[in-house]
Amino acid sequence: MGFIFSLLTSLIAVLVYLNTGKISGERSRLAVRAITILIGIIAVFNSISRLLVIVPPGNVGIVNFFGQVDDNTLAPGVHLVNPFNKVLNFSTRLKDVKENVDVTSQEGLSLNLDISLQYKLDPQKAPTVYKTIGTDETQLVISRFRSTVRAITANYPASAIYSTKRQEIAQKIDQQLTQEIPTLGFIVEEALLRNVKMPNVLQAAIQNKLKVEQENQQMKFVLEKERQEAERKRIEAQGIADSQKIISSGLTNQVLQLRAIEATEKLAQSNNSKIVIIGSEKGGVPILIQPDTGASKP
Repeated sequence: MGFIFSLLTSLIAVLVYLNTGKISGERSRLAVRAITILIGIIAVFNSISRLLVIVPPGNVGIVNFFGQVDDNTLAPGVHLVNPFNKVLNFSTRLKDVKENVDVTSQEGLSLNLDISLQYKLDPQKAPTVYKTIGTDETQLVISRFRSTVRAITANYPASAIYSTKRQEIAQKIDQQLTQEIPTLGFIVEEALLRNVKMPNVLQAAIQNKLKVEQENQQMKFVLEKERQEAERKRIEAQGIADSQKIISSGLTNQVLQLRAIEATEKLAQSNNSKIVIIGSEKGGVPILIQPDTGASKP
């Protein structure tokens, strides 16, 4: 309607200008012409502006022609469009929805999760979003978000949600939403589990349980280390016993006598004075006596 009004205004300004010759008085005629020219210029520029549409950065344009939505979107920039079209801008920037969701654990305990969802509009599906959802999708996305979080956390015990399974839960929420949200026309970037709140009594009980589990793990580590040390000592002792067994099996009387004779020969060859007493019994080993060389002679 604005384009038609501007166009009619321009035509009327032209007609008035053409009929200013009938006005008596030069000054009056010039004044009317100046006014009609000014009005005509404004109307023409307004009509031209209806033909040009600017889509700002981070948006896509949806073209609506009397209730008919075009399946093609307008990229950021300047576009020449039908003056009777209505163009709506949809943001494609990343949105961060922060929610405090009350959930129930596997045991039926109540928890509160501080969680956020980062998502954005799929530019190719913007016309579908406009036709099925409208210009405000926040409530619909939040409803899906809350429902998914409650369904996933119901499969985990409270202690796991509070401590060991946070990252796993966040990944499952992200995977589930990545499958559901795109059907609505949006792209999920990431789901973040920032904090878990629970009653103080329950929190203290879980912390005590985790402390006991850590102590048990530490004790298992110590026992395993001691077991390995005992096994090492057993293997070492077995090796020594086997070595001694092998050595003892090779030490016959003949070998021992030969070793004794060799030692006696080495001592006899030394320059120190000595007394050698040869054993009389069979297999006897010679006895060496080193006299005291420092004693005074009588």
